[in-house]
Amino acid sequence: MAIFVDQSSEQPLALSIGDLAERTGVPPSTLRTWELRYAIPASRRGSGGHRRYDLAAVELVLEVVRQRASGLSMGMAVERAREVLERPETSVFAGVSRRHQELRIQTLRKPAMLALCRAIEDECCAQAARPLVFASFQEERFYRASERRWRELSRTAVSSIVFADFPNAAQTGSGRIGSSSGRGTSAPGGLPGSAPIEVSVPFDAPLNREWMLVCDSADHPGCVAGWEPPGQSEVPDRERRFEAFWSVDPLVVRHAARICAQLTAQYRPGTPQLLDQLESTPPEASAELRRASGVLDRMLGYLSASSGSG
Repeated sequence: MAIFVDQSSEQPLALSIGDLAERTGVPPSTLRTWELRYAIPASRRGSGGHRRYDLAAVELVLEVVRQRASGLSMGMAVERAREVLERPETSVFAGVSRRHQELRIQTLRKPAMLALCRAIEDECCAQAARPLVFASFQEERFYRASERRWRELSRTAVSSIVFADFPNAAQTGSGRIGSSSGRGTSAPGGLPGSAPIEVSVPFDAPLNREWMLVCDSADHPGCVAGWEPPGQSEVPDRERRFEAFWSVDPLVVRHAARICAQLTAQYRPGTPQLLDQLESTPPEASAELRRASGVLDRMLGYLSASSGSG
């Protein structure tokens, strides 16, 4: 049985077996049986002797449930789930939507995507206390158009990382978290402050087809990710469509941030480790937040539909 005794003080965000059961839909009795027979999910014993789980346990249990639903035996499902989770993610949109199938995928035009990203930037990035922020712009020119805004946002962030088809970005800048990306310590127009770290994405990488924003923080988390289907080269820029989701659920945002941190390490080796900042398990979204998100989902769908009908 994979139980480890934690002699240190309990982390305030560690999950109890009841929390894990609520987040995964697997009863506590079943989780105990799995731990005894298959050594998953691994737990630690807190100071009171109770099981405590981290974010990885949630991901593993959910993946086992998905593999079981495909018809695999329990032993095979556990093996396959471990293989899937050990495989590096190449896409924020695919990785998060696969693990959180409750997310509503909508087809949004560029104006709706832009409005949604700006809203999350303003609400989450501008007001959050020291967030960790990631964004994918696909093309460098899209980032340069918003560079002044992003330099301002990065001033209050623990770290800000932007992905695009930057040329030789891995050779520019000091690589220090929160440092300039090789363009000096002030932005165009004399705006002071540090610049986001620029991460060059290979031409054939799935991330180069994604428009993504992740703001991971304890008080104002938020993320949006959209995948641009092919065949839109002749479509006017404002009419471009994205299959997208958004969320302010702390757990969804944390999964997105962890994928972004892994991609940062892959595409820009030498960048200080970001996963260490994303180890704790965030609190679950409240029922009120989920209801509000559902209403806003519908509003966004109507907004996108109306913008295309005129």
